[in-house]
Amino acid sequence: MKHKLKKNLSILLVGLVMLTTLLAQPLSSHAAEVEVDAESAILVDAETGKILYEKNSDMALPPASMTKMMTEYLVWDAIKSEQISWDTTTQISDYPYSISANSNFSGIGLTQDKPYTVKELYNAMAIFSDNGTTIALAELIAGSEGEFVKMMNKKAEEMGLQDYKFVNSTGLPNSLLGENVPEGTDPNANNLLSARSAALLAYNLVNDFPEALEVSSITETDFEGHHVENLNWMLPHDATFLKQFHYEGVDGLKTGHTDLAGYCFTGTAERDGQRLISVVMKTDSKAKRFQETEKLYNYGFSNFNTKELFAKGYQLEGQETLPVAKGKEDSVGIATKDAIQVPVTKEQEDKYTIKYTIDKDKLNKDGELKAPIKKGEKLGTAEVIFEGENDYGYIFNAEANNTVDLIAKADVEKDNWFMLLLGSIGDFFSNLFSTIVDTVKGWF
Repeated sequence: MKHKLKKNLSILLVGLVMLTTLLAQPLSSHAAEVEVDAESAILVDAETGKILYEKNSDMALPPASMTKMMTEYLVWDAIKSEQISWDTTTQISDYPYSISANSNFSGIGLTQDKPYTVKELYNAMAIFSDNGTTIALAELIAGSEGEFVKMMNKKAEEMGLQDYKFVNSTGLPNSLLGENVPEGTDPNANNLLSARSAALLAYNLVNDFPEALEVSSITETDFEGHHVENLNWMLPHDATFLKQFHYEGVDGLKTGHTDLAGYCFTGTAERDGQRLISVVMKTDSKAKRFQETEKLYNYGFSNFNTKELFAKGYQLEGQETLPVAKGKEDSVGIATKDAIQVPVTKEQEDKYTIKYTIDKDKLNKDGELKAPIKKGEKLGTAEVIFEGENDYGYIFNAEANNTVDLIAKADVEKDNWFMLLLGSIGDFFSNLFSTIVDTVKGWF
């Protein structure tokens, strides 16, 4: 009996220790539950630019053929500005021809003394990563690849890319280009992009030119008499081996591989109206880059939903109005101009608060707004504050994503001169009376 009692007490103590240990563990956030086997990685919500996961995302690495996303962007830009059209034709110069004729480089060979349309060249570049057609497009748009590289770096600066260097249009190491190294670049240099910058480049491409996804999602096509397949295995390929990598909703974007860069991939997928952008860099195999991307998508689509945390016209409790000086009304209501939407997990929803910042130029020395005030006039900003863990911020312009304008809900006209005069007289006597009272008090 005594032995049985001791045994029961031991079991109870073990149970209490296990329960205490479990309760003592902090609730882990979803961001810590995904492990990506890549040198660098990032996952971004394509609508808001919110970063959902990152790993060494500011590390600048060779992006290989992911470089071509910038070339694609500049082609679309040239189409938009009517510098060229999809039907514009060009012939292949010696440089891109020599690249296409080299079996060590991606491509199936080009023909000289033959006109190619921009559409043909672009499709070859975007679908099966042809290097020769990429160079031909760069030469068509800028006159030479060296001049095109200047355009690439300028556009990168305009986009706000932080960790980048473009030295050619393709992503090949400059050391392989021989006498064709773009003018003004180091013969031994490589293009460089961080995962964050690659994701931001992809963000600009899919948002500014969503039609690009119509091309990047093409699984197979014919070019120069050859039937070729897209190097993105996450698209719905017919080959039995590739079916295991298919991921529903994937429609882009760009693979990359060199010995120095390893295997990398910038992808994008959409499900139920939510689009994600992912980047994995320096994985160790063709398959691995897609397997790790699948992990990111499963994590993102399973755990995050874009929620309207603060509606348009939201008013912070206790700060619904501001005092107004010299107006026909003593105060005016203030509210958010737009709704604030953020991709969040269920655990994060109650971790967001909002903070007002009133434009000091709108206030007098007593902290009052100065009449007149127009309905809809911007009076300050409302900033979203996240008080949880693992906040990776936004891929760009965090302030713009974290804040909305704070506006007046109504007109407040300036009081007429007579009422202002009466007010001034009242203030004068009030101040005079206060001075007299203070003086008399000082006598005693």
